[in-house]
Formats: sequence, structure tokens, C-alpha cells
Amino acid sequence: MISTKGRYALRVMMDLAEHSDTEFVTLKSIAERQGISKKYLEIIVKELVVGKLVEGISGKGGGYRLIKKPEEYSLGEILECTEGPFVTVACLAKDAKECPRASECRTLPVWAEYDRMTHEFFYSKKLTDL
Repeated sequence: MISTKGRYALRVMMDLAEHSDTEFVTLKSIAERQGISKKYLEIIVKELVVGKLVEGISGKGGGYRLIKKPEEYSLGEILECTEGPFVTVACLAKDAKECPRASECRTLPVWAEYDRMTHEFFYSKKLTDL
């Protein structure tokens, strides 16, 4: 399940893309347009900055802006930045210990296929598709 944080991150990125003609966009203006609390946006934008999806400056004229062109962002990279990797079951995580039942697990192929489909879906959609 994608949390509120992931859904709001998409809205923030979409808002920044729509207002990319301005140098930097304030969180206050995003909060007002999107109907999201500024305090919650601060948490989300911090993760987007750490993930190198947006950049920000403080002070007069400050705010946030996209680092790349809107069409260069996939929804998958935005969601994984705020939600973490798309992994249905723990044994499919990149850093997971090898499951002793993996060779005989009859459900593992279903989870692996679902993970692959989810990943491909969100990485095939661009910010501009919103």
C-alpha cells in the first residue's frame, strides 16, 4: 500500500513541475494549492532533497525546484524515495538473507511477478503523465 506520504510526494512533484517557470516555489504556496499542511510537506520535501529529486534554498526568494525536467522523473523513483523499495514480501528485498524455503516455496514466483509488475508500472509512468 502506498501511504499518504508517497501520494503527497507525487502531488508536490507535480506542483513543482507545473510551476517550473518560476525559480523556486515556496512550501507555503504548495501547501495552499494542494491543501496539505506545510509541516507535513517539510518532512516530505526533506526526503525528496536527500533523494536528490529536488533542491532547495532558504531565505528570501527561497523555496524548492526540480533538479531535472519533469519528463525525466518516473513515478517509481519518487515513490521509492519516500516509501522505500517496492517489495511485497521480505524474502525478495535486495538485502534479504536467502530463505531456506525459497527452492520449494510455491508462492514465491507469484510475489516475484507482482513485484516486477509493480516496479515496471510505476517506472514506466512519468511525472508528466499526471
